[in-house]
Amino acid sequence: MTISIWRFSHLILALVSSVFIILASVTGMILAFEPISNQMQSYGFNEDTTVAATVKSLSKRYDEIITVEIDENDFVIASVITNEGKSDTFYINPETGEKLGSLIEKAPIFSFAINLHRSLFLKSTGRFIVGLVSFFLILMAFSGMILIAKRQGGIRRYFSKVINENFEQYYHVVLGRWILIPIVIVAFTGVYLSLEKFSLLPETKISHEYPELSTLELDKIPISDFEVFKSLKLTDVKRLEFPFSEDVEDYFFIKLKDKELLVNQYSGVIVSEQKYPLVQLVSQWSLFLHTGQGTILWSIVLFLVCVTLLFFIYSGFAMTLKRRKNTNIPKNKFTQDTSEIIILVGSETGSTFRFASLFYEALITQGKSVFISEMNSYTNYQQAKQILIFTSTYGEGDAPINANRFKHLVTTIPQNKTIDYAIVGYGSLLYPDYCKFAETVDDVLKSHQGFQQSSEVFKINNQSFETFQIWVNQWSTINNVQLQVKQPSVKLNSKNTREFKVVKRTDLNCDQTFILQLKPNKKETFHSGDLLAFRPDDNQAVRYYSVAKIGDDVLLSIKKHEKGLCSSYLSTLKVNDLVSATVKPNSVFHVPKSSKAVVMIANGTGIAPFLGMIGSNLLQKEIHLFLGLRTKTSFELYSTLIENALNQSQLKTCQVAYSQEQKEKIYVQDLIAQQADFIATHLKNEGVIMICGSIVMQNQVLKQLRDITSSKLNVLLSEFEANSQIKMDCY
Repeated sequence: MTISIWRFSHLILALVSSVFIILASVTGMILAFEPISNQMQSYGFNEDTTVAATVKSLSKRYDEIITVEIDENDFVIASVITNEGKSDTFYINPETGEKLGSLIEKAPIFSFAINLHRSLFLKSTGRFIVGLVSFFLILMAFSGMILIAKRQGGIRRYFSKVINENFEQYYHVVLGRWILIPIVIVAFTGVYLSLEKFSLLPETKISHEYPELSTLELDKIPISDFEVFKSLKLTDVKRLEFPFSEDVEDYFFIKLKDKELLVNQYSGVIVSEQKYPLVQLVSQWSLFLHTGQGTILWSIVLFLVCVTLLFFIYSGFAMTLKRRKNTNIPKNKFTQDTSEIIILVGSETGSTFRFASLFYEALITQGKSVFISEMNSYTNYQQAKQILIFTSTYGEGDAPINANRFKHLVTTIPQNKTIDYAIVGYGSLLYPDYCKFAETVDDVLKSHQGFQQSSEVFKINNQSFETFQIWVNQWSTINNVQLQVKQPSVKLNSKNTREFKVVKRTDLNCDQTFILQLKPNKKETFHSGDLLAFRPDDNQAVRYYSVAKIGDDVLLSIKKHEKGLCSSYLSTLKVNDLVSATVKPNSVFHVPKSSKAVVMIANGTGIAPFLGMIGSNLLQKEIHLFLGLRTKTSFELYSTLIENALNQSQLKTCQVAYSQEQKEKIYVQDLIAQQADFIATHLKNEGVIMICGSIVMQNQVLKQLRDITSSKLNVLLSEFEANSQIKMDCY
């Protein structure tokens, strides 16, 4: 499978530098603790302390002062000759001159880590490698930023919600967005310090101009009375050197953060002042930002950067392996010239291949001659009667990388006869360009004389297998073929599997629907809107049910399907029977705490989570329920709970559409259309709409919502989706 230049660059840079990044990250994590441990010492001082005060206090305690220095931890170090004539260097209290302690010796682990971090114990060669890897890290950050922008649908949606396809992908993108700037800072400063070490930066040496000596006798004033010392705070000083002798040509040398001063030792007059060049100032900042010396907060940030880099290495390679696994196209049993059905796949990440491969296998099982390939491999097909296209959309409605030449190929390569086609688009409703490339391909084929559309473009949100199954059934009906697409097995975490005891099961109503209430044998933390994962046996796919939380019990509303293994089994349970299942958190479908008004839209079995949410509405948020059922008898299953909620003001309104009670069928989407002004006002006032039920109902409701937001608010529905005002759990 081909991949984009940005993804390829990102991957190659990671492959080349991964070992060194791991070493740098691990040692960086260790070194981040050094400033933190140093800051634990109580050697700080009052920020208002002046140089004059420090000089005065030291003069009283010691025979001679050689230097006063502020180290990287903002501790004051004095080098003095004691009254006993001994030379000593130690930390002091600059206000009293008192010795606070001996200099901190670097711990062996920090010495080891810093040598490995800086040069890999390879001296200049190692420093060059470290500098080069730091440069690669900048390039990776840039290419990663491009990939995120493309994935999210443009730079304006850079911080929009990320679709959670799997753990590695989700946190690779989320952390990549928030930790990007610190990573760039660490990488840039690493490169800068390497350039400085190899003397590749402009010369920054400062030359002071010494004044001509006066022959006149100078007025000698006490050092502590020097105006420059009285006005200069110690926090601005990096180093103060006292004159070597009493000769007038020897000066105080003061190194500040941005300049150097020479001060006459008798008059206190500044005789030379030289500011640091920009290159030197950047060097100082680079050292500070790369090491975090002197600040616990930035050291913690650097530690998190190192941890995140290790996660990026792991998650990046995990995603690559999964992508390669997903893009394994089945080995074709038929050639492109002998196949009646051609399956072409467009996918940026490989996920769409999984569905196309399942469909290919199902067709092969039915004895069909099928050929599967990438969209960019489009060519002339001698025997093709039908082309099926499975494609995702990349970025702002663009083609996936393995489909970017498809439009050109279609217009330049002729077919021998007219071919039927159908398109399945994959995407996420959270993105404004949902399945746009699938629509683009449809437009191209519609306008081509060699193709004939056999069905409308079918869109699948968030890779829903249940929605895919609906399309398979539609295609099977149209083509009079009974296809069985096997759902990939999903591993359930056995640690989270619980036994539930049946405490209530209603009889089947006129819609073959029933309520099942289960009590967990152990305490289970969950919320209405979470999912109950159930598998009838190890050979079957997992089935998920949206749950209501009633007290501590799980409540399900289940429709028994004629050939449904799970629903048939659950419909036979009796009170006190035990069933094993797993509660799966589904936080994206919880009632938002910040929202004051919620519109809930459901049909049939989608009502279950809303019953729990309404029942727990103790704060009496403004909740409106729109429900679509077949008959008034269908409503009886839920009537008690809903009427109690209305009486207790937990539910403000409830409107029900009955599709079978009158000649003209009325569905829940018709209720939404009738209440267009109310829905528009609700969204405009930052209200939330939650939809639960079938995919068919969801699509119809979304169509109505799009019309409402466009006509009433002149705003695309996607803007409300991106703002988390639209929440869906449909299947």
